[in-house]
Amino acid sequence: MRMLIGGLIAVSAFLAPARAQTQNPFVGRWDFNITTGTTTRACWLGVTEKDGKLDVWFQPTGGNVYEVKDVKTEGSHLILGLSEMTWDLEASGGKLTGVQKRGSNTVALTGLSSPPLKRSAPKAWTTPEPLFNGKDLEGWEPLGNPANSHWTVQDGLLVNQSRGANLKSTRKFEDFKVHYEVNCPEGGNSGFYLRGRYEVQIEYEPLKENPVERRIGSVYGRIAPNPELPRTPGQWETFDVTLVGRIVTVVRNGVTIIDHKEIDGITGGALDANEGEPGPFYIQGDHTGGLKFRNITVSVPKG
Repeated sequence: MRMLIGGLIAVSAFLAPARAQTQNPFVGRWDFNITTGTTTRACWLGVTEKDGKLDVWFQPTGGNVYEVKDVKTEGSHLILGLSEMTWDLEASGGKLTGVQKRGSNTVALTGLSSPPLKRSAPKAWTTPEPLFNGKDLEGWEPLGNPANSHWTVQDGLLVNQSRGANLKSTRKFEDFKVHYEVNCPEGGNSGFYLRGRYEVQIEYEPLKENPVERRIGSVYGRIAPNPELPRTPGQWETFDVTLVGRIVTVVRNGVTIIDHKEIDGITGGALDANEGEPGPFYIQGDHTGGLKFRNITVSVPKG
């Protein structure tokens, strides 16, 4: 995912207990599905309170989560100055409602409290099964711009020949272990989405383009890889990602780079903000071409 707006984030800033420890009804993590015409976009807010002041982070439809600097409270309203628009919100009944204003256009907003998704890791996992058969696109479908899809199968590999559509699995998953192998060219940019909402970044852009929390192996804008491994554009790499509730572990080339970290909320490009529901895997193909994938498998909780 390319950078739209800068900003670092402390990944543990929006823990659910914060909401229970304050009387301010805006404090919490909030999921928004915003519908305009036939299009639905996903956004997210994280609000904490310190010394009587609200600290607000915003995840737009695309790009990375960032801190909102223009924050006002007027009576029962929370007013946020965002890029070229404002959000005017009220809190009632455990949700946020209001309007988005951009020039003379207004859009209704409803934010639901993000589910905590606190689940124990399963005692056992099923045997990994292939999600890509190496022969055709069975089990996958183009997304976003299907008529401009350049996904194909070549010599047993899943290949995005050039910039076009994204690719989504037809199956949906809740908790899982997913394995995939990827070959990303120099200058390439893509991502592998978990439940269609959380992007594990794939990129080999110039280092100056992205801070560490938006580089390869990160949960885009949310969790930085640690350690950062050597960059090897044009070579095959392995990823093993485990997601249980909100807790993610990412192993790249056999090295654990994210170890049981909580994902606070959706990332840019999320298909929806329905965090409590199962979702598909999807691979970005609308940024650059030349990416190749193989050996995509998944395990789910056993029993």
